[in-house]
Amino acid sequence: MKLVIVESPHKSHTIGAYLGKDYNVVSSKGHIRDLATSGKFGLGVDIENHFKPSYVAIKGKKKDITELKKEVKKADFVYLATDPDREGEAISWHLYDELGLNENNYERIVFNEITKNAILESFKNARKIDQNLVNSQETRRILDRIIGFRLSKLIQSKTDGTSAGRVQSVALKLIVDREREREAFVPNEYWTIKALFNDFEANLFSYKNKKIEINSLVEADKILEKLSNSFKINEIETKEKNKNSKPPFITSSLQIAASNILGFPAKKTMSIAQKLYEGIELDNETVGLITYMRTDSIRLSNEFITDTMTYIEKNYGEHYKGSVKVSKKTENVQDAHEAIRPTSINRDPLSIKTYLTDDEYKLYRLIYYRALASLMAPAKTNATSVIFDNNDYQFKTTGSVITFDGYLKVYKDYEEVKDTVLPDFANYKSKVVISNEITKEQHFTEPPARYTEAKLVSALEELGIGRPSTYATIMSNIKDRGYVTLEDKKFVPTDIGFEVTDKLQIAFSNIINVEYTANMEKELDEIADGKLVWYETIEKFYQDFEPALKEAFETIEKKEPVKTGEDCPECGHPLVIRKGKYGAFTACSNYPECKYIKQTPKEIIEVCDCPNCDGKIVERKTKRGKIFYGCNNYPKCKTAYWDLPIGEKCPDCGNMLTKKKDTIKCSACEYEK
Repeated sequence: MKLVIVESPHKSHTIGAYLGKDYNVVSSKGHIRDLATSGKFGLGVDIENHFKPSYVAIKGKKKDITELKKEVKKADFVYLATDPDREGEAISWHLYDELGLNENNYERIVFNEITKNAILESFKNARKIDQNLVNSQETRRILDRIIGFRLSKLIQSKTDGTSAGRVQSVALKLIVDREREREAFVPNEYWTIKALFNDFEANLFSYKNKKIEINSLVEADKILEKLSNSFKINEIETKEKNKNSKPPFITSSLQIAASNILGFPAKKTMSIAQKLYEGIELDNETVGLITYMRTDSIRLSNEFITDTMTYIEKNYGEHYKGSVKVSKKTENVQDAHEAIRPTSINRDPLSIKTYLTDDEYKLYRLIYYRALASLMAPAKTNATSVIFDNNDYQFKTTGSVITFDGYLKVYKDYEEVKDTVLPDFANYKSKVVISNEITKEQHFTEPPARYTEAKLVSALEELGIGRPSTYATIMSNIKDRGYVTLEDKKFVPTDIGFEVTDKLQIAFSNIINVEYTANMEKELDEIADGKLVWYETIEKFYQDFEPALKEAFETIEKKEPVKTGEDCPECGHPLVIRKGKYGAFTACSNYPECKYIKQTPKEIIEVCDCPNCDGKIVERKTKRGKIFYGCNNYPKCKTAYWDLPIGEKCPDCGNMLTKKKDTIKCSACEYEK
């Protein structure tokens, strides 16, 4: 029996069906180990010994590891089939090390899509673990641990913030810097002049063929005095232009498009994409619908290109076939696997719609048509521009008509394209047109726009900060930490966000900046290519970082706690708001001499009657702050639910129905309302 270890239980089910009875496919359920929190500063590395890491089983994973070891003992050979990226390579290495494998009884296989052909083909290209990829991923993990642990402790002691991070703090700085640009922005007044005709408009753009700017009402009125309603046709230019399709999606462009077109946050996009990648039940077969969703390459397989070109010719005609997109950006790109695409071009979205949720269908449809459109011919347009003269003032109007839809045949739902038809000016006998009205309009320059999720992802990707696969987590972190809020789907830094950013810039402007973070990504790439020694990169960083941190602890002023306006009933000193492990609390400012803590009466929120006694189900919190719902007669009655009970009984078993998001189901059986 051959053992195949994948990351996801859902994936193991899909792949097991492809491989048959001679293979046992099991799941590691993601990472099994992480850095310990022992050693100096709890970093889990031996600083004096080239930062040698110390690993421990992730909490709750010991049972999984024990089960995997049992499966390894029963197997003749082990295949490590974790995800096809650096993180997946690192997980394979942890499995190899923890499960006691050796060079003779294992191989590493990778696949970019979960289809039968791709899985079977991966066994033909089996290899050993790429230690350079592992080193790169572990360097990232150790750096993030050092910066995260050490800077977070500084931030917690000096501000109201809770954490800092190598990439997270740079993303926050971009948002804070943009907000300060907006605050410092001084709007400038300008005016535009427009001529209105029966079926088109023309805008003033130059005077005596030199660009004109109108900065006041006085200037606008002077120009209007010199204009008549008679406009001479000076120049007509018509060009055929190609409108090219965009390349297939990579992780960042998928997150951007899903945000702009579908309104999906990055986290939601990646969660749905993961499901589409791991497999959806279609009739009696589970099929991975898209290729791996963590990639920064726009490369497509030759097989997919061939199949798609055939599909285009058959369904749309030979003249709709286009060419393969080639990436112009090679720096900081990992070309280990393909772009995000459907696993089969013949599996069109409508044909599988009944098997997908609404959101899964929307995302699959977007991915499918983006990949298809990328291999289709450009759309062609006739673009016309007409210049008019009015007493030496030049006005311009433009029009555009699609003459061949090309890739827009399939992608028009995602790109707003419309014809703007102009009159046939070439056949105007008098070469003069008469306007109905000439208008003026006041404007003011706008400050730079705040970042939306899509724009922030685009900025991070363009600047080479972090990896696209981490962007969703970054967005969640800065929101969950209270560093930003969302207003009209745009990031606005909070007071804490400003405070944390400013404190970090006092001592760590050389690390928490765009250039340093982007350069670190390049070094991680060079480690992956075997060009740099991983621990030398960390040592070089640490020898500058730790002294700066020590100085920051000594020199950066600690934020004074906020006074509540009350005095301590025990010693008379002012009461202040302090931060604790489980949130803010009110205590005496004379701590540690006085350890008074004000007890806040807990608000009891009743939910419904208890089904098992005469008590009430009320909202409670665990020691870690997680909400659950339990009987107020505890410990006499231990009735409790994680999801919100609705006070109705299950028609099948009589137990309580609970609600989670929009789903109502039984707390005991499989009934779902």
